[in-house]
Amino acid sequence: MPSSFKEHGIGIVGAGSWGTALALLLTRNGFPVTLWGHDSEAISRIQLDRENRVYLPGVPLPEAIHLSADLAEVSQKALILLVCPSRAMREVSSRLSTFSLRSDAVLLSCTKGVERGSGLRMSEVLRESISADHPIAVLSGPSHAEEVAQGTPTAVVLGCEAEDLGHELQQAFCNSRFRAYTNGDLTGIELGGALKNIFAIAAGICDGLGLGDNAKAALMTRSLAELVRLGTALGGRSETFYGLSGVGDLMVTCFSKHSRNRALGERLGRGETLAAISASMQMVAEGVPTTYSASDCARKFGVETPIIDQIRRVLDGSITPPEALNALLSRDPRAE
Repeated sequence: MPSSFKEHGIGIVGAGSWGTALALLLTRNGFPVTLWGHDSEAISRIQLDRENRVYLPGVPLPEAIHLSADLAEVSQKALILLVCPSRAMREVSSRLSTFSLRSDAVLLSCTKGVERGSGLRMSEVLRESISADHPIAVLSGPSHAEEVAQGTPTAVVLGCEAEDLGHELQQAFCNSRFRAYTNGDLTGIELGGALKNIFAIAAGICDGLGLGDNAKAALMTRSLAELVRLGTALGGRSETFYGLSGVGDLMVTCFSKHSRNRALGERLGRGETLAAISASMQMVAEGVPTTYSASDCARKFGVETPIIDQIRRVLDGSITPPEALNALLSRDPRAE
């Protein structure tokens, strides 16, 4: 067991479903964990109930998980997980940087998204916000919080440039029900985890329109081709996208009942507006902001992304889901 993480503890920034699930996982692995949330009243309720009834209902939280609304408590941990929505990453990491972090603190981004406007990946946002002295790693892969919390077998990938640190993180996360692989391609891992959310919206629209399995299989296949095309143009390695934070994450997000992005797409396919859907959701569907970020990046680098383009138009309200389908099907035939 990594001695520094055991001795000085692990801090988790973000008390949503994924942050809570990771707190459970690491506590089960024997680490002292502090789970931080920005809403002091919500944290107090979780502390009292020993359950995150808003984001992860029905899962009891052991007393070993320390809950806090004071970011200073997290700042002194040896390993700090950033599990906030992508739109909040810069603000939260900037706040974290105002504290004197441990000199040996490791930062681990567990957020799947691309910052809108800058086009930066979450690790790049962290690097801009926090001293370059701290190593930054990423975690991604097919890992719905509900199943991780229940101890369902799960495999993820840890992106870390330093092999020894990657091994240390791997030891911290692995147990008989949770397997972590390592990979040095942070760019590809982050892009795979972020871009697949866009295609999950498309898969949900396919479900909402009742198009069947053939259409959905075709959509996912072409989505993978588009993901690889854009991901490699942005610096990721093609082989990374055929791993857990690519094909793996794409499959689970496009099919799972737990997927917020797929569910949002399904409701769009049934005729609901994005505004109405967003207002009814407790949690963030990262595919929405990522669609705009990815579309902007594709235009900047001259990459053809027909599926992303049509999803953006659907989210903008400038085209209906059936019209988007027709636009994709009416494209000129081409070689695969």
